[in-house]
Amino acid sequence: MRAPHDILIIDAPHGPEIVVGSDVAPPDAVPVLVGHHDGVHVWAASVGTQISAPSGTAFVGARQLVGALNPESFGLFARARMLVEWERTHRYCGACGTPTAVLADEHAVECARCGLRSYPRISPAVIVAVTRADEILLAQPVRAGRAMYTVLAGFVEAGESLERAVAREIAEEVGITVGDLAYAGSQPWPFPHALMVGFTARYVAGEITPDPTEIVDAGWYTTGDLPELPPRGSIARALIDEFVRVHTRKPWVLGALAASRRWV
Repeated sequence: MRAPHDILIIDAPHGPEIVVGSDVAPPDAVPVLVGHHDGVHVWAASVGTQISAPSGTAFVGARQLVGALNPESFGLFARARMLVEWERTHRYCGACGTPTAVLADEHAVECARCGLRSYPRISPAVIVAVTRADEILLAQPVRAGRAMYTVLAGFVEAGESLERAVAREIAEEVGITVGDLAYAGSQPWPFPHALMVGFTARYVAGEITPDPTEIVDAGWYTTGDLPELPPRGSIARALIDEFVRVHTRKPWVLGALAASRRWV
């Protein structure tokens, strides 16, 4: 049996692409309008785990598509996954429990009883490349499940600014303070509905003390001793690649950075 969050794709000549048109959806599937692709309306639906992929296509784990899709396809993938998850979790009113109805003129559901409208949820998260001279702070998250090292990240809490979230997350996860915060970019992250907001920051003070509930290991790394990194196509890898570019300026790094910036 395949996983419930696999994505239907086709192996195109230039790489994998999301299937735009398919008859795989069962009659009771609830489609959600995602957008347009080459002038065609694109719909997405959850089809359950028992459905077989049509000939020439396959269901692929969603995280396998990070860095594998072209920018347009990744945008469709992110939007489709977020909207389908939103529709699945908002079939009933959060205030009174009455079934909701999808509105025809906007992405929203409305309760027929109390009129409450609910819109697709986006959870902002900060992700930060912290540097100290020619070193970058990398950590192995508990949730990674393998020896992969990446930059630190965490969700923004209610009533919190992005800048405050950066300072809090860094202090909570590794016990240091940072400064000179600078915005670096953003990426939709549909696992299931995050928006990653990237920053760079400079180390100010403190000794690395990993929070064992979040971090397996953390340390300072130079361009010559980097551990296993996140896949290209993710904003985490782009932040690391930018650090490498700045501190080496080798031609091959420029090419790697261009590849990593497909999320822009």
